Formats: sequence, structure tokens, C-alpha cells
Amino acid sequence: MPKQKLVIKVTAGADAPERCSQAFTVAAVAVASGVEVSLWLTGESSWFALPGRAAEFQLPHAAPLPDLIESIQAGGLITLCTQCATRRDITEQDVLDGVRIAGAQVFVQEIMGDGVQALVY
Repeated sequence: MPKQKLVIKVTAGADAPERCSQAFTVAAVAVASGVEVSLWLTGESSWFALPGRAAEFQLPHAAPLPDLIESIQAGGLITLCTQCATRRDITEQDVLDGVRIAGAQVFVQEIMGDGVQALVY
């Protein structure tokens, strides 16, 4: 049986903190469980591709976002949406180490693979 893959698209940031935190938490738990994870940052979550931005995120009784990002990067991939980055003047030189910038074509390729589950938050 092929290894399961989870692709998570986060559309929320500080504008919807619980939804945002859920996406990062699910991604981190999946990585810790041995699942192949690809986390996509879109919309307001795009800002978390920048150094220091995750530390500004606050949600009571939730794991700190920088810790979740570190856990995800330990065994998964984080991608920033190309259009979302462009709209926010974010370039590849600006993002955290290990974060790639890619577009819808790459997202579609990822979610159409065998054994892939896609979630959108």
C-alpha cells in the first residue's frame, strides 16, 4: 500500500485564528504520525511564511505557531502560493528557510496523486 499523503491548504490567518491554528495543528500531528504532509499557505496565512510573523500569532490554549511550523518542517513541506506571495510583495528571498513558492499547477498535481487526502481550512 502506498504511503498516505495529506495536503492541507490554509486560507486563514490572524483573521480567523482558530481555523488557522487547526490547520497547523493537524499538519504537525500528521507529520508526527509519519504521514507525508504538504502544507500550503494562502490568503492571510501567507504572512506566516515570513520570519517572525508566526511569533506574533496568539490563540489561547493553542500550541505556539512557531513550534508547529518547526514540527511541520521537520518532516513535511511548506509552500507559499505564488499569487498570494505576489499580492503581498513577498519574494523567495523573504521567506523562512525551507519554504517554497509555487502555484496552482503544483497544488493540483499534489492533490491528484494516489493516496492523497486534501483538506482546506
